[in-house]
Amino acid sequence: MPRHPQEPDRATSTEPAPEGAVRPPGEDSRQPGPPPRPQATNDEPGPDAAGPAPAVDEHTAAMHELEDRWRRALADLDNLRKRHAKELERERTVERSRTAAAFLPVLDNLELALSHADADSGAIVEGIRAVRDQAVNVLELLGYPRHAETGVAFDPARHEVVSVVDDPDVEPGTVVQVLRPGFGDGDRQLRPATVTVAKRE
Repeated sequence: MPRHPQEPDRATSTEPAPEGAVRPPGEDSRQPGPPPRPQATNDEPGPDAAGPAPAVDEHTAAMHELEDRWRRALADLDNLRKRHAKELERERTVERSRTAAAFLPVLDNLELALSHADADSGAIVEGIRAVRDQAVNVLELLGYPRHAETGVAFDPARHEVVSVVDDPDVEPGTVVQVLRPGFGDGDRQLRPATVTVAKRE
């Protein structure tokens, strides 16, 4: 009895189907492949969705930069204040030294006048007057001229009235006596002159 060659089982055949051949239903489902990708819903954005993280990071970086600049500005301002205080104190020290040095010759002349106290009284008076004039000259060089004029009209910016007198020989409101001289003018006035003024009728 002749034997026919055994036909291969279609279920176990691994040969590829001819191009254009129609595969039986259900055969594609048996082919291995990647699992289907889950689709994002409206409530849960997918991993590729762009969130607000970059904007938040940019805002935070800008805030840190502004805070750093603010701290630097405060440090610079504090350093400027300290430097200005040191410069002001140095200028005051220099000015005090200059003023004190200007009065040293006055003190020297006073010491010289006191050393001749037993000499002629007239010479002592003249020496003291010379020392006084020297001190007045020092104040004038420093910007504080002396004011002790009589016969001038009363000026409330330069005079301080302590008394009034009747004097028919002068105009009312005229300075007739200076009890204490004044020094300086305007904003640089050390003190006004203390005066006696003729009474106004």
